[in-house]
Amino acid sequence: MPEISYYRRCTCRAPKLNADGNPILKDDGKPRLRELGASCPDLTKKNHGSWYFFLELEPDASGERRRVRRGGHRTKGDAEKAADKIVKDADQGVDVLSNETVGDFLARWLKSKRSLARTTSKGYQEHIDLYLIPHLGRYRLRDLRTHHIDQMYDAIQKENAERLLHHARVEEAKLECAAKKQSWQTCMRNTRPGSEVRQKARRAFLDANAALKAARKGLRKITSAATLHSINRTLSSALGHAVKRQLVTRNWAALVELPPAKRPKALVWTDERVQRWLQTGERPSPVMVWTPEQTGRFLDLMVPDRLYPLWHIFVFLGLRRGEACALTWSEIDLDNGWLRVSAQIVEVAYRIYAETPKADSVRSIRLSEEAVEVLREWRAEQERERAAMEAAGAWAETGFVFTQENGEGFHPDWLSRRFKRLVEVYELPPVRLHDLRHGSATLALIGGADIKVVQERLGHSSRQITSDTYTSVVPQLMRAEAEATVAVVPRAAKATKPTAQEGSPKEAPAPVSSPQPVPAEHVLAAA
Repeated sequence: MPEISYYRRCTCRAPKLNADGNPILKDDGKPRLRELGASCPDLTKKNHGSWYFFLELEPDASGERRRVRRGGHRTKGDAEKAADKIVKDADQGVDVLSNETVGDFLARWLKSKRSLARTTSKGYQEHIDLYLIPHLGRYRLRDLRTHHIDQMYDAIQKENAERLLHHARVEEAKLECAAKKQSWQTCMRNTRPGSEVRQKARRAFLDANAALKAARKGLRKITSAATLHSINRTLSSALGHAVKRQLVTRNWAALVELPPAKRPKALVWTDERVQRWLQTGERPSPVMVWTPEQTGRFLDLMVPDRLYPLWHIFVFLGLRRGEACALTWSEIDLDNGWLRVSAQIVEVAYRIYAETPKADSVRSIRLSEEAVEVLREWRAEQERERAAMEAAGAWAETGFVFTQENGEGFHPDWLSRRFKRLVEVYELPPVRLHDLRHGSATLALIGGADIKVVQERLGHSSRQITSDTYTSVVPQLMRAEAEATVAVVPRAAKATKPTAQEGSPKEAPAPVSSPQPVPAEHVLAAA
């Protein structure tokens, strides 16, 4: 146990004196001041100044002395507790002399994570830049505690309240702008050009549009509970690294309690939900899935579209958009009906990069006869485009399956925007491109596929993810489940209501027809 010295000092100031005992003056004639520190005569008073301690630890491996001086404590007891902690941390191998801040450490930690995927690294960087450094970056790493992290999340929640008000103001301005625009368009149809009424309506619309643009300035997204958990995982990963390097004693982020983050449940566009959407424009859930009939209508509408084969692959195979963009003809065996996913294209700040997927996502997928035929026709069409473009010297050889007319690949974000536009043009219930992946799992479940087979086709690490997130209870499956539940109970005869006239003979009971039961695994997944 090192010897610890305790003393009091303050920040009182007094004039500096020269050798003759006279004050040393500045250029403006005022005396230069110095801190009295431990020599202040007022330190004899009870609450004057603060307590400090000094100790010398064992030399480091190179023999260099390690001296620790800390202060600012209200009482000597507080100083003793702080000194005991310093000694304890030093005994556990923590560098108690380090003054590295949380901000400097996080930057150094992220730079050392060379094996991270680009998208993961981008997410970490956003959390560090937008949340962790602004709220925690100023603290010394060795001083960081759970209450500092709690304060960060409290501040984020306060910012959310302000952003909600901002969003509400934007919505009001949007409604006002839409009303003024409609009024102007009505005037254009019903009034002559150049009339005062038309000009007034146009000016009102332009003013409302300018007000909307002004209201949108500085608009930021609401930080959701799921994002809070993501931020905490980033901080926890960094502090876990710090614990291993003996920079801190505990992973303080692991002790933080956050509001629960529920994964959005995928819902099916039933007739009732479609009618509600047509009336209000509201989506019941961020994740929506088409019924088989709606999916079929989409594919029928897309038959004339040049990218029909791509939409077909998305609907039935459930590829991720980056996997579809990176798919090459060398990974497709049309003769035996196989497709292999071994690469993906990721987007970071709209720049695209080729990456190898996670181990679970590298997989082989069996193709249906229809999919094989669709891809054969697509390859023939691509060869015709190649011949035309090569004659013009404009063909780009990429080897990708799905390309533009000149052979260049697609940007993943472009595919999402293209799909969204098609859904809007044909007035289909809105779903995202990624929701076709949910729909693919649901279609397979309706068709009686084993959940394990669906998991491997989608490239998930566990069947739980497939069952919980990528399957939806569609009306057909719910109806089959209800019938299967009734069929389990053996009955001698179907129950009948008593007749209206007393004593009248009862009708003979009709035999019970047992529907085909749904496999128990599918019923559990549906529940």
